[in-house]
Amino acid sequence: MSGFSVPAADGVPPRPGAGGAGAGGNGPGGHGPGAAPGGAPGPGPYRAPGTPAPQPFQWLRPSDPERKAPATGRTVLAAVLAGLLSSWLLIDGLGVNLLLCAAVVTVGAGAAARAAGRRPRAWTVLWSALALALLAVPALYEAGWPVLLSTVSALGLASLALHGGRRWSGVLLALPGLLWQLVPGLVWGARTLRGRRAGNRGQVVPVLKGVLVAAVLLTVFGALFAGADAAMANVLESLVPSVDLGELPARAALFVLGLATALGFARVAAGPRRWDRTVVRPGRARGRLEWALPLAALNLMFGAFVVLQAVVVLGGAEAVLERTGMSRSEYARQGFWQLLVVTVLTLVVVALAKRWAPRGTEADRRMVRLLLGALCLLTLVVVAAALGRMWFYVDASGLTSLRLWVLVVEIWLGVVFVLLIVAGLTPSAGWLPRVAVLSAVAAAAVYGLMGPDAMVAEQNAARYERTGQIDLRNVRYLSVDAVPALDRLPGDYRTCALNLVAFNLREDGPAPWYATSLAESRAREILAERPSPDHLTDGENACDRVGMSRDYAFEG
Repeated sequence: MSGFSVPAADGVPPRPGAGGAGAGGNGPGGHGPGAAPGGAPGPGPYRAPGTPAPQPFQWLRPSDPERKAPATGRTVLAAVLAGLLSSWLLIDGLGVNLLLCAAVVTVGAGAAARAAGRRPRAWTVLWSALALALLAVPALYEAGWPVLLSTVSALGLASLALHGGRRWSGVLLALPGLLWQLVPGLVWGARTLRGRRAGNRGQVVPVLKGVLVAAVLLTVFGALFAGADAAMANVLESLVPSVDLGELPARAALFVLGLATALGFARVAAGPRRWDRTVVRPGRARGRLEWALPLAALNLMFGAFVVLQAVVVLGGAEAVLERTGMSRSEYARQGFWQLLVVTVLTLVVVALAKRWAPRGTEADRRMVRLLLGALCLLTLVVVAAALGRMWFYVDASGLTSLRLWVLVVEIWLGVVFVLLIVAGLTPSAGWLPRVAVLSAVAAAAVYGLMGPDAMVAEQNAARYERTGQIDLRNVRYLSVDAVPALDRLPGDYRTCALNLVAFNLREDGPAPWYATSLAESRAREILAERPSPDHLTDGENACDRVGMSRDYAFEG
């Protein structure tokens, strides 16, 4: 694997004649590496007789755990319970059920860590708390992209909490660490149970029998109580999902997924792979002129842009619009996306330049800090210019979900450049990998918990109340999170904005309590008090009456 250093295997003899003449060398009368007898090209690098062939994924060996504790009965029971809860609760959607399943998975991982003698550390607690905060997003809001982002980020953080990690390799490789444990976790749990003594298995079987007997008793007596009292029947109906034979394959898949996830996390907790030991070789240091010339030229270009931005600010935006002939919206939209790309590409340039930077002397290191620091400082001005353009754009055309998302990303990129500047000014930057990930997770948590669709609807509703203008294309396809703000719009504006949301809620019907978000509950209450027309055509006609075009092409 390119870029990773792997210690030589014990007992591997050196390649004979490497670098000189002789039987295995490159000199006259010998064969070069990869050459067959007689001078014919061989299939690959030369290997001495008896030398074992390189093993695939050999770069993983330095990160192998010292020991892997076996699965305990509590760990397996928690994993089975997580699978059952997943098949029972997650079939109807996401909500509080995700937190309930996560709590059971946490118990199983904690039991495995305790059996392995591991104790939580400060960063473990921090990552775990942030993961739980991210899993609260589906319980509060319905918007698809924030829920997906929060769920995936929570899984990555939970993996990082169990693996640990300080260096870039340790942090970045730990985030997707659960993916490599899903199948091995199932094998680990099954193999451990098979290897347990009969006396230990006897501690698990009574619990399983007790759970089975409890399920039978609750089913029988629950049916009797439901038949005796209508209120009790409603309570039980809300707690117990209806079983549809057509859902059995999906429920089986959710059970396997929940079981594999719980056992995967538990296997990590029982003995994590130490990704920090995976050594990434630095790039070959370049000469001063070869490295510094392109960076100095890039700094000059950034400096020219900064000077021009100062001239624009002093001269006024209106004067720029007159000279360019653009509208406020066109000027802002054109500038923002290019500046966002500039910010991302600059981050890539800084990373590559750092890898190949000259580092032989103190003067080299001082030049690296100077040029990269100047580039990061100038990039902060680019970030500020991009944010100003987007603010200009939102003021002219309103806020959309896409515009809000890229605003959050641009702000986070600015934070990353600030961290890079601070790292260049401090003697040691060992804190940077974890703090950079922390900033990304914090941005994802803030984005999810602020309710993006609700914020977009609120900004557009407030803009209508202030100016009498609203682009209904910005709000008509939002999720139920937007209902409270859009409910303030008058007459046909409200009908046009809420018709699709109301229609989808009627079609889907109410979900069980564990799969219903707070936003959906509130939206149903609002639409029950002030119903929207039953037919989609009524909403289309309302849109026509307020002058909205039926061309619903998406616009960022």
